[in-house]
Amino acid sequence: MDTNNLKNMLIDANIKPTFQRLKILEYLNLNHTHPTVDEIYINLCPIIPTLSKTTVYNTLKSFVKAKIVDEIKIENTEIRYDIVTDPHGHFKCKKCGTIYNFNFPYNLIDSEELKDFEIDSKNVYLSGTCPKCQEIEI
Repeated sequence: MDTNNLKNMLIDANIKPTFQRLKILEYLNLNHTHPTVDEIYINLCPIIPTLSKTTVYNTLKSFVKAKIVDEIKIENTEIRYDIVTDPHGHFKCKKCGTIYNFNFPYNLIDSEELKDFEIDSKNVYLSGTCPKCQEIEI
C-alpha cells in the first residue's frame, strides 16, 4: 500500500492522518513482523526524533479501536500489532522468535457448544520450530 492509500485508510477510520500516525501505519505495512510498541518506537525514532513511546502506544490503541490494526497477544506476555486484520492464525518459532501468519478455515472453531456465547475475537496461536531453524539443527 502506498502512502496515499494509508492516508485514506486513516481518513476512512476518522483518524486524522498526522505525520506520526502515517509513519506508524507505514511501518506496520512494510514490516509484517508483528512488532511490539518498543520495536516500532526504536525503529521510528531515527526518522521522528520527537516520537515518544506514549504516542506509539496511543496511536496503536486508536488503530485497534478503528479496526485497521489487530492487537495480538502471544504467550500472554507480549502484545504485538498486525496490519493484517483478516482472520488468520499465528505461529511463533521458539528458536528465532519469528511470528508467521497462516490461513485456515475459521469456521473450524465455530462450535455448537458455543452457539449461545458472544465471541469478541478468535485467535489461534501455535508454537514450535520454523523450517529455517530446523535446517540449522541438522
